[in-house]
Amino acid sequence: MAKLGTLKGLTVTMKKAPHHLKLSPPLSSIVQESADQNIEKVVFSGSVRELCPLAPNNVNTMATAAIAAFNLGFDKVRAVLISDPTLEKHVVEVDVEGPGQEQNKFRVLTTRSNPAAKGAVTGAATYGSFLSSLYLAENMGKGVHVC
Repeated sequence: MAKLGTLKGLTVTMKKAPHHLKLSPPLSSIVQESADQNIEKVVFSGSVRELCPLAPNNVNTMATAAIAAFNLGFDKVRAVLISDPTLEKHVVEVDVEGPGQEQNKFRVLTTRSNPAAKGAVTGAATYGSFLSSLYLAENMGKGVHVC
């Protein structure tokens, strides 16, 4: 869709328990509030570009989405980061918007649920996914390849 120019919007929402989030201030204080009050809190909502320096250990999926959505890029891909003390997994929702009017717009919403060990910034299934990407990138030549 990015190559055809039909990708009109992309939002990546990540939900993690507070102990899975390794963030810089001021976001770290919001995560601490979530943990202390045992409630779900939106830690960040804005562009992927804004979030990357504040959460460098937690935004690989969002950054990869911004690279794949190159017609939108880091400034127009929306990132939402949520701290939820009840989770024992990482939840990633990818909301893709295509052409059309509001009531007749192309849209795909995908949710991934990835179990994670306490304190891990990466879920258990991520390692296999990364290895598969390396295999797919083999012999593709120089450069960055989204596999």
